[in-house]
Amino acid sequence: MSNEHNEQNNSDGKTLTNRQGHPVTNNQNVRTVGSRGPTTLENYDFLEKISHFDRERIPERVVHARGAGAHGYFEAYGTVGDEPISKYTRAKLFQERGKQTPVFVRFSTVVHGGNSPETLRDPRGFAVKFYTEDGNWDLVGNNLKIFFIRDPLKFPDMVHAFKPDPVTNIQDPERMFDFLCHQPESAHMITFLFSPWGIPANYREMQGSGVHAYKWVNEEGKGVLVKYHWEPKQGIKNLAQKDADAIQAKNFNHATQDLYEAIEKGDYPEWELYVQIMEDGEHPELDFDPLDPTKLWYKEDYPWLPVGKMVLNKNPENYFAEVEQVAFGTGVLVDGLDFSDDKLLQGRTFSYSDTQRYRVGSNYLQLPINKPKKHVASNQEGGQMDYRTEFGKDQNPHVNYEPSLIGGLKEAKNPGKEHEPYIAGNLVRETISRENNFGQAGETYRRFNDWERNELISNLVGALSNCRKEIQDRMVEIFTQCDEDYGKRVREGLEKGMKDNKMEEAVQEAEKMGHPSDPY
Repeated sequence: MSNEHNEQNNSDGKTLTNRQGHPVTNNQNVRTVGSRGPTTLENYDFLEKISHFDRERIPERVVHARGAGAHGYFEAYGTVGDEPISKYTRAKLFQERGKQTPVFVRFSTVVHGGNSPETLRDPRGFAVKFYTEDGNWDLVGNNLKIFFIRDPLKFPDMVHAFKPDPVTNIQDPERMFDFLCHQPESAHMITFLFSPWGIPANYREMQGSGVHAYKWVNEEGKGVLVKYHWEPKQGIKNLAQKDADAIQAKNFNHATQDLYEAIEKGDYPEWELYVQIMEDGEHPELDFDPLDPTKLWYKEDYPWLPVGKMVLNKNPENYFAEVEQVAFGTGVLVDGLDFSDDKLLQGRTFSYSDTQRYRVGSNYLQLPINKPKKHVASNQEGGQMDYRTEFGKDQNPHVNYEPSLIGGLKEAKNPGKEHEPYIAGNLVRETISRENNFGQAGETYRRFNDWERNELISNLVGALSNCRKEIQDRMVEIFTQCDEDYGKRVREGLEKGMKDNKMEEAVQEAEKMGHPSDPY
């Protein structure tokens, strides 16, 4: 009876085992020669436990390292505004009113590390994985609707400038502005980032955006340009710098905690998904290129049209398995959705999926959080941690190539006419013709509320005061071209000698405030 009782305990799911399934009978002590003697080499449970522990971290994301996530669903309206959505796209998840598609969402900060405070000034990532009947769709964006640069060749330089100094390992605003003062198209994003929009109050009360222009394609193969916007039904709240400082002093995980606790108590956050639609083409009537990710499409010109809502109603069961290992890519689109010719989007489309193969592994799409919720049948195989166990019932497992006459996988029938945009031109290395780097930045400055403008000026002056004068002068020139009052206020703030010594003061105060202790 005693042995039977022990067997039942070991199989009830509550008994600690090692990774081989062996019950662990002593998790307190390693095996030694006597209670004080040397540890023996055959300490299998210890060796398995410690060697796995030594490897339980994977490379941190280069950007978007600090994040929080949740499961939920997207519910389609079946329309875009007042029109049937099939007029513009054949993507199945949108077609039927009330149709629900499971989603997983990851919110994040961009530049800072995995355990950094969630109150730091930074764009916020807003990435949604839709597990559609046609496979996964990843809508990977930010809370701000634009970006710093428009050419992917500059992305590594930008991130290097924003990250800590490679010698001191200290983040330095001079390095950031040294780079940005050479990128005048960044003026618009700087204006948003250094305003209160650069520190959202939490993830629930934060907008999201796909940032780039994408395409929708209908059954006839006709494409239109679209931009995606997530609007929180909870409302939008941003923080002034002093408020963020006060929160950080008490809780540097506040946004993750806020999201988790809201879902735990059933206060499920919701967002409505809107799109803006523009006919595909160059649009010479505009003073900017519609593919430029540093530009907004203004609502008054291209109205926001609701297409569905998203509800987050389940927290992750394990942070690492879900939030840390979830992998997004801007190239992950389903039928009816397509790319635009935005250069930055096309650069990200390679980079994002490539970094997941490095970070998580070549078979990252076999992990439950990344795996589509439909049958997958691919001739790709091998690589570390290939653990596929399901194959098609009519698939010949001996055939891992295509085409084949002996039971190999077959191509799918195209559900609509292929979208075939016409492209012609010389291969060149040139910027776009309508840069208009300052117009919308000035308009954004003028549309801000007074308190938002005041915060913007204060934050910029504080950051630029630590920079050498030639960088200050170039940034003031950029702000002046955006709006005269904008440049004037930043220049006057710098001339008043409003040098921000908070970082240096903190170093000195740590020494002054430290309490002596006796050695032990």
